[in-house]
Amino acid sequence: MVREQYTTTTPGTSLERPKNQYVYKIGIYGWRKRCLYLFVLLLLIILVVNFSLTIWILKVMWFSPTGMGHLRVTKEGLRLEGESEFLFPLYAKEIHSREDSSLLLQSTHNVTVNARNSNGEVTGRLNVGPRMVEFHGQQLQINSKDGKPLFTVDEDEVVIGTDKLRVTGPEGALFEHSVETPLVRAEAFKQLRLESPTRSLSMDAPKGINIKAQAGNIEALSQMDIKLQSSDGVLLLDAETVRLPKLPQGTTGGPGWSQGLYEICVCPDGKLYMSVAGVSSTCHEYSHVCQ
Repeated sequence: MVREQYTTTTPGTSLERPKNQYVYKIGIYGWRKRCLYLFVLLLLIILVVNFSLTIWILKVMWFSPTGMGHLRVTKEGLRLEGESEFLFPLYAKEIHSREDSSLLLQSTHNVTVNARNSNGEVTGRLNVGPRMVEFHGQQLQINSKDGKPLFTVDEDEVVIGTDKLRVTGPEGALFEHSVETPLVRAEAFKQLRLESPTRSLSMDAPKGINIKAQAGNIEALSQMDIKLQSSDGVLLLDAETVRLPKLPQGTTGGPGWSQGLYEICVCPDGKLYMSVAGVSSTCHEYSHVCQ
């Protein structure tokens, strides 16, 4: 740029214009200009590359106004389509699947579900492992569709709320302590067997015990004694024929005694034995059986 000097004159006066004394050049020239253009070109390339990468990431991650990829943001919460992998703990108030599919939780080791209180302490835990399913909590309850309790477990008792409890194992059910139930019944065309291999078997009821076999026999087998006791009442054997085939028999008496008839005798300790029938009772003659 050239700086010019101007001189004012009065009319009628002529002055010579002075010559230019100084000339200043303003701008960027030489290698500085080339470096500036190169830097601007580099910034333009970086801007284009960043914009291209942004577009590529948006396309690969499936970003949309409603979410990202299989993840959708709805009024009810987050909706996730397909399989997903969580590397860290997942905190949620409710997790449910779609109406036309089931919910699958899968892990290479185990699946653990924890319930915590306001202080962060674990109040309930469900651990599904490769060999065992563990539950830690005060009470475990399984309900039906209509809310009826089917199975309840706590520290004091186990409650089964179904109308029928069926045990399908070949060895039946094993109880280490007492069992209280109003009915014990076998399946149709199957035998019912109550057994105590090494101890005694006791059945108690305040209003009576009813043992019934609609098609078949009732057998009571014991290594030692079988006791039928009624504290207030009688012991009634109501049948067309009552047989005691293995009772001890007395020695046959003289001629004209038995004719194939016997009578049942009772010892003071309650033992039964058969005696050859006579005109009168012959139990006293065979009382040595009671000794």
